Amino acid sequence: MALHLQVACCSCILIGLLIIMVAEQGAARKLKDGYEQDNEQFVNLKINDQTDTHLENLDPLLYVFFSLSDIEVGKELPIYFPYSKPYETPKLLPKEEADSIPFSTSQLEYLLNLFSFPKGSPQAKAVEHTLKQCELESIKGETKFCANSLESLLDFATQMLGGDTHLKVLTTTRLSNSTILLQNYTILEEPRETLAPKLVACHSMPYPYAVFYCHCQESKNRLFEILLGGENGDRVKASAICHMDTSQWDKDHASFKVLKTKPGASHVCHFVSTDSLVWLAA
Repeated sequence: MALHLQVACCSCILIGLLIIMVAEQGAARKLKDGYEQDNEQFVNLKINDQTDTHLENLDPLLYVFFSLSDIEVGKELPIYFPYSKPYETPKLLPKEEADSIPFSTSQLEYLLNLFSFPKGSPQAKAVEHTLKQCELESIKGETKFCANSLESLLDFATQMLGGDTHLKVLTTTRLSNSTILLQNYTILEEPRETLAPKLVACHSMPYPYAVFYCHCQESKNRLFEILLGGENGDRVKASAICHMDTSQWDKDHASFKVLKTKPGASHVCHFVSTDSLVWLAA
């Protein structure tokens, strides 16, 4: 479902996103409370080294990439859409609480002790992975930021798109309650393209509380809303982004192996996951 937040001030955006993302949460859960019991759930957050990915052994998580030529009614594509129960999904912390917790690989040992994650455990690897990704340098023409609070998420989107800009946010929504992660989907209707000369994409990262890897790149992108029907009758209203300039991308980016291309040789399209957000001017 496309979520339209056309507002004139950041406080209105804040209220809108609060309703969307934390309506079912009475208060932000403290990091110390309950995480030892939640370890089993957190193990399911998978970290992948994609540099040795081969198509014959393609990780299911990589079934999100496609080409512009695939965007036509009746086209069938295998697609992976993550699924999680609302009570298992990490929530965004208030800024004051998020700012009180270190967010750096230099503080990794302290953080693992804080979260009660043993060294070498899947949880510890997930925490380290997210911190390292957030500390990587931006590629040419890109501005990136890891938001670990609701306020910082909104501030970055507003800064990138313009302080006086009315904002709109898109995501991907399951229209049925199926928990199937990977299956063949068919494009049911003519996809709707939204003009987005500039957008901010924010991807959920594995962490004990919600962290979004947000980035904004000064390059031509095409944004689509696509209604999909699954083999089992599922319906998904998906958002998809086509990056038309990939010349500055890492040559080992997983999309190039999936699509059998290389940086700058072609565009790359991908579906937006159900736990990601795309911000653009309304």
